[in-house]
Amino acid sequence: MSEQQQGGRVLVSSGAVWEPLVGYSRAVRVGNHVWVAGTTAAGPDGRAAAGTAGDAAAQTREALRRVEAALARAGASLADVVRTRLHVTDISRWEEVGRAHGEYFAGVRPAATMVQVAALIDPSLLVEVEVDAVVTAGG
Repeated sequence: MSEQQQGGRVLVSSGAVWEPLVGYSRAVRVGNHVWVAGTTAAGPDGRAAAGTAGDAAAQTREALRRVEAALARAGASLADVVRTRLHVTDISRWEEVGRAHGEYFAGVRPAATMVQVAALIDPSLLVEVEVDAVVTAGG
């Protein structure tokens, strides 16, 4: 991961090949607000990372690990998260996704939304997570 200053913004890159191609950053910080782009458990080939194929909970945990790393590069933490959005390809798996989310956010309790989507960028991906954070004093 790397950061770049652009005016009043801090742009965080994960190094994914799609970022320059599509024209986005993994995270953007402006002032004390941080937005983390939709994050999946995709490996370098775009498919579900090793050990997460077919496992919605494992994919949620991996996506949240990546979100946490992006937040850290932007000077924030999971404790600063005020909203999460979970996009799942099969809403009947809401509980395993929700429990994995709870492992990271039980003490934070951000506003959260989970919706079913028709598909993600690769059929092996089951979950995409995005978060918004507000860094409090001292963060």
